[in-house]
Amino acid sequence: MNQVVSPFEARQLRDAFGCFTTGVTVVTSRDADGSRVGLTANSFTSVSLDPPLILFCPANGASALPAIRSAGRFAINILDLDGQAVADRFTKKGIDRFAEHDWHDWDGVPVLASAKAAFACELFADHDGGDHRIIVGRVTALTLDQSREPLLYLHGRYRRVHVG
Repeated sequence: MNQVVSPFEARQLRDAFGCFTTGVTVVTSRDADGSRVGLTANSFTSVSLDPPLILFCPANGASALPAIRSAGRFAINILDLDGQAVADRFTKKGIDRFAEHDWHDWDGVPVLASAKAAFACELFADHDGGDHRIIVGRVTALTLDQSREPLLYLHGRYRRVHVG
């Protein structure tokens, strides 16, 4: 049996959180000037079917967070295996994160053309989550491609589904 660690350090907590496999998403919106903004997030989950709600948890300091909150609309793009370059691009600062990939416009919200699934959302709730925000969106439109394999994240690295 593993040793119980209490108290624990932030790095130990982060490593333990990293034991849970997640998908990888890019969350997109527009700022007040109409410029596209976005961030990579693996803290994404479904919340409710009725009403249709999902959530993601960006860091308080995420550069796109103020625009997402003020616009009141955003998209969550679930990445497929070929989406690693997109995920990496949306973690970088000082570059055009939307370059090199095809995007559609859903009523003003940018949606990744190659997303395995994408959800257009209206801001439903915004909660304090410590050093992160808990952003809940009401899904207003979606797209889904069941033929694509998801991009996964585990132990600080991208992974793929292995069925066998």
